Amino acid sequence: MPTVASVHLYPVKGMRGIDLAESVVGPRGLEGDRRWMLVGEDGRFISQRSHPRLCLFRTELRDGRLSLRAPDGAGMEVPTPEGGPLDVTVWEDTCRATHVSREVDAWLTGHLGLPVRLVYMPDETVRPCSRQYTQPGDHVGFADAFPVLVASTSSLDDLNSRLDQPLPMNRFRPNIVVAGVAPFEEDTWPGFELGGVRFRAAKRCGRCAVTTTDQDTAEVGVEPLRTLAGYRHEGRAVYFGNYFVPEGSGRLAVGQTLDVRQAG
Repeated sequence: MPTVASVHLYPVKGMRGIDLAESVVGPRGLEGDRRWMLVGEDGRFISQRSHPRLCLFRTELRDGRLSLRAPDGAGMEVPTPEGGPLDVTVWEDTCRATHVSREVDAWLTGHLGLPVRLVYMPDETVRPCSRQYTQPGDHVGFADAFPVLVASTSSLDDLNSRLDQPLPMNRFRPNIVVAGVAPFEEDTWPGFELGGVRFRAAKRCGRCAVTTTDQDTAEVGVEPLRTLAGYRHEGRAVYFGNYFVPEGSGRLAVGQTLDVRQAG
């Protein structure tokens, strides 16, 4: 029986996530997930792909208020966004965001060693998902492509059985981790129901170099991509995890059962 093993939220794109016991979920994904993002002077997103040290920045989200902690332990309480509108780019998408504050920019710039701005996606901004894999009206925050990423403990176990050194699930930055299924069974689901919400499958998740970054040290290696390429390779990508789109709002929690039978 598929059950929720863990729930993970990533308030700031590229920074360390938060482990949750439960979360509100809506059409855009988990509440607060990737609603903040760092951009360069050109307005383009910054992630662990180019700056692995982002994983060392801790995040906390309480009652919608974000706080950050730098690798050296210094903290910053992020104010309600008070700057003006700003056009930002995530991959090929350009959308409207709100600049948070110059004070936060200066703090982040000092700790990262490069000029950045922190932006927030307001409710009125709608960034559509890829029409190739979703339906009209589906939208997402600052995540790469889709609202919710699901992976299973058995898929990780299968991968780790092939590695010299096992890796933790945080290499893959999923939102929902599922137990009680066969390895990579999540790839085959057309959808599922959880917490009163129907989740529709979008596509498998093609993995990038972020998975090779140790989320505790920011050290970059070659695994798991090298091993995944040996048995999870198709076309130009290697796959681990599956993307889903919520079709409503509800609350999910660790221990809940997924109803895959009613999907379709």
